[in-house]
Amino acid sequence: MLIGSPGSGKSTVGEALARRLGADLLCTDTEIERRAGKPIGDIFVEDGEEGFRALEREVVAEGLRSWEGVIAVGGGAILDEDTRKDLADHHVVYLQVEFGEAAKRVGMDVARPLLAGNPRTRLRKLLNERLPIYEALASVTVPTTEYHPEEIVDSIVESLPTGKAEK
Repeated sequence: MLIGSPGSGKSTVGEALARRLGADLLCTDTEIERRAGKPIGDIFVEDGEEGFRALEREVVAEGLRSWEGVIAVGGGAILDEDTRKDLADHHVVYLQVEFGEAAKRVGMDVARPLLAGNPRTRLRKLLNERLPIYEALASVTVPTTEYHPEEIVDSIVESLPTGKAEK
């Protein structure tokens, strides 16, 4: 199970980790878009953040119950109290990224509706609000700033309790 802020590398590292472990990746944001039949930005506009969060909760809960591979959850999924409770039963890897690096990776990405307006200011606010939650949920914290995805995967694999794919 990979958690982290926007720009932490959840999707990129998730894909590399899944390949390394010979597993499949469930990227919850991608699954949400597939189920809704539209991009996340459109879900926020048409259904509101509440509608998005309800679908996100459903996708994450199903993944935690039944997915056998790697799961990368959207940065805000951890805001849901039930999701936080569910994560307690899993090996959770917090992909930690420094603000400057996250800002570079996210850029002016219009697909990230919570960063609309002033993306750097909004990103800093999100990081500050969510940091204590990410840290509290983490079984292990893996820094991603200035590391290649394969180096990050090395650290994650070393942290796995059984040395095999875990959520």
